[in-house]
Amino acid sequence: MARSGEDTLTVMNIERIIECIREDDQKGLRAELQQFNREYAQCFFYDLEERERRKFRKNKVRDYVSDSDSDYDESSSPEVILRQVTLTLIKTNTHLNLILKPVSAFVSFVSIPQALATVLIRFLQTEPQGRVLKACLRSLRILSRDKKVLGPLITDRALLTLAHLGGISNAPVPKEDTDGDADPYNDIIEAISESKLGRADEDDHGGEEDDGSGAVCSDVNDPVVWVQSNWCGDRKASTFSNMSLGPSRRRSSVFKALTPGKRDSRGSLGEGEEEEEKEEKVDDEVDRKEVMKIFCNIVYNSAWAQERASELSLLCGLTEKLNKEFQSTSSPCGQFYTLRLMFLLTALRPELRAQLKQEGGVPLLTTVLEKSLSVQWKEEYEVVLDPTAPPISVEDSQQAQEALKILFNITHSTHTQEPEEGDASLYRHLAAVLRHCLMVSCEEEEAADELKGHAANMLSALPLSCLDVLVSVPLAPDSHQMNGANMDCVHNLLMYMERKLEQGEKVKERLTPVLNLLTECSRAHRDTRHYLRQQILPPLRDASTKPEEGNTLRNRLVRLMTHLDTELKHCAADLLFVLCKENVRRFVKYSGYGNAAGLLATRGLLGGQRSKATSSGTQYSSDSDSDTEEYRQIKDRVNPVTGQVEEEQPDPMEGMTEEEKEEEAHRLISLFNKLSKDNMIQPMGLNEEGQLVPLSELRNLSVEQKKSEEEHDDDLENVE
Repeated sequence: MARSGEDTLTVMNIERIIECIREDDQKGLRAELQQFNREYAQCFFYDLEERERRKFRKNKVRDYVSDSDSDYDESSSPEVILRQVTLTLIKTNTHLNLILKPVSAFVSFVSIPQALATVLIRFLQTEPQGRVLKACLRSLRILSRDKKVLGPLITDRALLTLAHLGGISNAPVPKEDTDGDADPYNDIIEAISESKLGRADEDDHGGEEDDGSGAVCSDVNDPVVWVQSNWCGDRKASTFSNMSLGPSRRRSSVFKALTPGKRDSRGSLGEGEEEEEKEEKVDDEVDRKEVMKIFCNIVYNSAWAQERASELSLLCGLTEKLNKEFQSTSSPCGQFYTLRLMFLLTALRPELRAQLKQEGGVPLLTTVLEKSLSVQWKEEYEVVLDPTAPPISVEDSQQAQEALKILFNITHSTHTQEPEEGDASLYRHLAAVLRHCLMVSCEEEEAADELKGHAANMLSALPLSCLDVLVSVPLAPDSHQMNGANMDCVHNLLMYMERKLEQGEKVKERLTPVLNLLTECSRAHRDTRHYLRQQILPPLRDASTKPEEGNTLRNRLVRLMTHLDTELKHCAADLLFVLCKENVRRFVKYSGYGNAAGLLATRGLLGGQRSKATSSGTQYSSDSDSDTEEYRQIKDRVNPVTGQVEEEQPDPMEGMTEEEKEEEAHRLISLFNKLSKDNMIQPMGLNEEGQLVPLSELRNLSVEQKKSEEEHDDDLENVE
C-alpha cells in the first residue's frame, strides 16, 4: 500500500499551516492538522517517494565501479565535511535554527515532516487551548513514530515544552523559540522552499541519509537495542510485544502501516475523528495523555532523548506527577502512559533505576498496584479476596502490569541480598499484593495470564525470606493445602505454568521466571516442595512409555530438559531435581538417564553419586521414596537410559563361537581406535568429581597418582 505523490506532505501544506497560525485561524489550522492525521494515522514514515529515490540512487552508486585509479577520498570533500558538522550540531543539541537556515549544505537535512514538527513545537510554545491543541498533539504523536523526524523533538526546549504540557511539575516553562525574529516561522519557510536544491545537492554527494533523530544510535532501519535487564532479555517478560509504539522496522521502501497493538484495541491509538467532532469540551487529562504518548515514542526511538530526559530530571517529575494524581479523587486517564514512560526510562537508563529506588519508587509503585487492583487489607500481610467482587478491567490490569515491570527494573538485584528490617517489611507488603495479583480474575483470560506472568517475574526478584507471606494465609474451606500451609498461590502458579506449556508460545520468556520461582520456593519451604512433587511427580506406577511422552506436567517438563535453549532446559531440570531432593537415582527414575545427563554432567553427578545438596545450602529430610507395588514388578525391565520398559532383544552373540566373539571384539576395538585417531570421537571417562574428562587425562592422572604413592612408600621406608 503506497501513497501517490499527491497524497504526500508538501511544502504547500506547511505554508498553509503557518499561514493559519499567523492569522490566528484556529478552525483552518485544526482542519489542516486533522487532514494530516487522517492520512497518516497508520504511518511509520512519510517521505515515501524521497525514500524510493534515495534507495534507487544508493543502488546505482553501489553497482558503479570506477575506472579511475585515483585515491581520492570523498570524505575529504567540503560538502561531506559540512554534512558531518551538521550532524555533530544535531547530536550536541545546538539550536535547531542553525540547522534550518537556508544554506544548501544544511537544507538537505531538512525534510518536510521535520519542518512540520518544528512548526508544531513552536506553536505549542504559544500555549494553544481547546481542540486545536488536541489536533496538534495528535499530529506530533504520528510524526514521533519516525526516527528521521525526531530532530526537532529532542532538543531541550522541545522536551521541556512537552513536559510542561504533560503536567510534569518540575519542568520549567521554556521561552518562546523566536531568537529575536519578529516571525519565528520565516526560517522554516525559507528552508523548505529550497528543498529541491537540497535534494539535488544530496544526490550529487552519494545520497547519504542522516539520522535525523539526532540520536547517538544506529540507522532508522536497525532494530532498537535495549539496555540489558534481567527481565527484558531473559525473563522478559512481558516482553515488549504489548507496546503500542510500533513494531521493529526492517529495511524496506514499501509503505508500512501501523500494526494495531493491544492498546489499539481499546482506542489508545485509534484516530476516532468522528467521535471527537461531537465533543464540545476537551479535557486537560486527555491532552496530557497524548503528550505522554509522544514522550514514549521519542524516548523509545532516540538514545539522545533518553540521555536528555535523564539530565532534565524528567523521572523526578513523573514521580511527583503520580503522587499528585493519587491525592486527587478522580482516576486520571493518562496514568498508563505515565507509567509506560517511567518504564522506558528505567529500562533504558541504568542510573535512573537506582535513582527511582532511592526516591521511594517501591512504595509508590506498590500503591499504584493497590489502586489498580482495588486492594483491601484484612491483616498486615493479608489482602481480602472477595470471590463476589467484579473481575479486574483490562485497563486496570494493564496499568498494574506497567507498575510491575517498573518494580522489577528497580528491584531485580535484591534477590541475592539480605534485606534490612525496614526493607523486609516493605517487600513482604509487596509480596502480599503480588499474591493478590495471582489470585484475582480479570475480564479477559489473556490479561489475567499477563498479570500473573509479571507477578511471578516480580516475585522471583524479591528476597526468599520475604516470600513466607505467600503460604501463611489462613486456610479457607476450598483452599489447597499441605500440612496446614495454604497452597492456593502455589496452585495458581502451577496452573499458569501448565497453560503456558500447553500454548507453547514464547516459552522461555513466560516459563523461565515461574520455573525459577517454584524451584527456589521448593528449596526454601518443605511443604511447598511436597505439594509440587505431589502435583508434578506423583508415585510412578506405569513405565510403558518414555518420560517425555504424554501430556502430564512431568512429561512436558521432561521434554523441556532437552530444549534447544540452555537456560530453559536447566531451569526445568533444576525444578525436577529439587523435587527429587537432589537424589540422582530418583531423578533418573522419573526422567530417564538420557534426559538427565545434561544436568548431571553440569553438576558432576554422572557417576550416580548422591548430590551433596550443599551448593544451595539446602538440607533435605531423610524420608525414603518408596516405590509403588506396580513399579517394583517392572523395575528390573526398565531401561535406565530411556526410563521405559522395553521388550527383550535377542542376544546378538547367540550362536557364535568363542573365537568368533573374540574376533568381533577385536574388530570393534580397531574401529574405535580409528575413529579416535581421526578425531571423529573422543573417549571420555569420569574423574573423581564425577565429571566427564578425556581418557588421556585420566591415564595421566592415574600415572601421577601411582608415582606419588610410590614416592610416599619410599619415604616411609627411609624413615624406618
